Amino acid sequence: MKNKISLIFSAMTLCFMPFLTAHADVEYDTADPMFIEKTGDFLSKSGLYFNDSIMRLSQTFSYGVTDKLSLSADMKYQQDLNGTEDGFSNIGLGTVYRLSNEDNVISDALFGVNFGGNKKIRSPEFADTIYYAGMRIGRRWSAVTLAGTLKTSWIFDEVSGMAYIDLIPEMYLRVSQNWMTGIGFDIKKSTNPSFDQEWANFKLVRKYGRTQYVGHLDYEFSSSEYQFGVKVNVLF
Repeated sequence: MKNKISLIFSAMTLCFMPFLTAHADVEYDTADPMFIEKTGDFLSKSGLYFNDSIMRLSQTFSYGVTDKLSLSADMKYQQDLNGTEDGFSNIGLGTVYRLSNEDNVISDALFGVNFGGNKKIRSPEFADTIYYAGMRIGRRWSAVTLAGTLKTSWIFDEVSGMAYIDLIPEMYLRVSQNWMTGIGFDIKKSTNPSFDQEWANFKLVRKYGRTQYVGHLDYEFSSSEYQFGVKVNVLF
């Protein structure tokens, strides 16, 4: 897996390096992995994803309490186009606190809780409530952002209690003033190895002022599962 990550990152860098001359306005670049809202900013992220016969909808609202503190709420819903596995799979609350931002080296603390929805569609099905905490660190240049997130999650179930660790490296390229692209990985390890996952994701971003349209393609290596879709980010 480490070799896969290194090869893909290297290929992305070599392919786009000749074009990294124009720089987008990072203040409104809501798809940047190190983005945080300014005081009073309100961000809406609406997502539509497809995976085989499953259609997933997501909505996230976040608000900049200060330049260093952001609060968010999100919910996810899925529709089974060939069955009955419909309903809400997740409702969550989260916060991001900016610890430092010196010489474009940024660090954030992450905290939150996800409340499980319909038992037959949430993953894992016993995850009634998931608590998480983490850190993300990134370095931002005029045309490139490199970021890494380390997050731990806990499920307190008397029978099937479990913990996760997620390692999420990302590379984000500002190809021009209005076009961006990025690649990342989510390496998920669990105290129950049957829930381990290794996701790769690619996104292509088109920016119009404070609105961004984000195309997504995600792939899980061990199960050969994939999903694709689009997200619309609007910053008020």
